[in-house]
Order: sequence, then C-alpha cells, then structure tokens
Amino acid sequence: MSEIWLATDSRGKPYALRKLKNDLRFNLLARRRFARGCKVLSQIGESEHIVGYVEHGRLEGVPYLLMDYVEADNLKLLFARQDPVLAENVAQILIDCAAGLNDVHESGFIHLDFKPENILVTRNGNVRLIDFDLAQPIPARPKKFSKNPGTPGYMAPEQLQRKAIDARADIFAYGVAAYELLSNRKPFPGETPAEILAAQLDLSNPIPLREHNPNVPPALEKIVLKCLERDPDRRYLMSGILARELQNALYL
Repeated sequence: MSEIWLATDSRGKPYALRKLKNDLRFNLLARRRFARGCKVLSQIGESEHIVGYVEHGRLEGVPYLLMDYVEADNLKLLFARQDPVLAENVAQILIDCAAGLNDVHESGFIHLDFKPENILVTRNGNVRLIDFDLAQPIPARPKKFSKNPGTPGYMAPEQLQRKAIDARADIFAYGVAAYELLSNRKPFPGETPAEILAAQLDLSNPIPLREHNPNVPPALEKIVLKCLERDPDRRYLMSGILARELQNALYL
C-alpha cells in the first residue's frame, strides 16, 4: 500500500518517509487506513519499542508519514535467512515485543496486525513495532467490528469467526509469532482462513513447543501456549502481565 523512502533534513539527519503509492491516491479505503495509521502512531506515547513518530501530512497531494529512521530488518526476513541476531537475542526480542504491544495497549489501541513483518529488529536485537493502519481503539468490552482486516495466520479464533474482540486478540497474535520463532513452524497451519480456523479448533493443536524444540524452557512454553488459548478468557488479561511473566521465565 505504501513506499518507504530514506529522507534527510537540512542537517543530514536521516528519517524514514512512508508515502502512499501513487496509484492508490484516489482509493478512499487505502487513504483512510493510511490516515488512521498516522493518527494512531501520533497518539501512542513515546516508547523504545515502537518506531518514533515525527509528523504526517500530504506531499504534493499524496499522504505521507515521517518516522525515525531505524537501521533494521523485519523479523520475517531475519527468520527466513536464519540470521544469527535471532539466536543471540531471542529472549530479549520476545520480551521487547510483548513490552511494545503493552505500550500500544496502554495508549488505548489494539494493533490488529501484529506479525513478524511488522516487527523491526536491529543488529543489536532492539525491537520496534510498526504499521498501525489497522489499529482500533480498545473497546470498553469486546466488540464486533464492521470490517475484519488483518492477516489470517495471526488472527485469533474469535476474529476468524467474526465475533467480538478486544486486546486479547493481539495477545493471541503474539503467541503465534512467538511459537513460529521458537519452533520454525506455525501453531495452526493452513492456507485459507477456513483451514486455519479448523486447525485452531482441533484440540490436538497446537503441538507443545518442546516437541519441536526441546531447548525451549518449560516456563516459556507454558507462556506461549497460554497466549494461544482458544478461549480469550484463558489468555493473559493484559500484555503487561505477559511481559512480566516472560521476564521472570527468561531471567531478564
């Protein structure tokens, strides 16, 4: 939906400039989503685990978002090439992802597209969450949204079934990403939303993490599987609790 450019100011300081693609400039849905992502990021408090907001507006009629420049790759790319930065920093990455998600929730929003492509990791293993185009205000109680955008492989069962959701849908998505990072496979395989939902509702899934990777500490396995509970009431109530449990389990 957008392009990312490297921009510099008059002093040579680098920034990341995100610009809506020219062929979408008259697409109202794309413009609304882009604008929402800009507004949400501008309202999230400063966080060391979320890409920094600078400004947004229009450039020759095309919407843009100016952000801090981060020298990093997304988690999906690092995972695909089995980059050593993952093995060296996996515990801190897991904790920082949960902390970043908590900062999003504390600012009053559900991310709704938490996945490896939207997690930047620097060469030092520092994490920055990006892409808030699908984010929504956290409802006072679980709410059924009129539209259901997102990435099916990381959606919670209640999302795929078009039921009411809240911030615990993000915690489920975190569990999928963490399981994938630690086991090299998805907890609920499938090519279509229907196949993924069927795998989620199959009581034989997910296979315990340690059957794929015996090096995963039992306490960490328990945390990830709690995030992946089918019933949102059995998941962590808040991402802040998840982050603290991860710190305790990983001794960081």
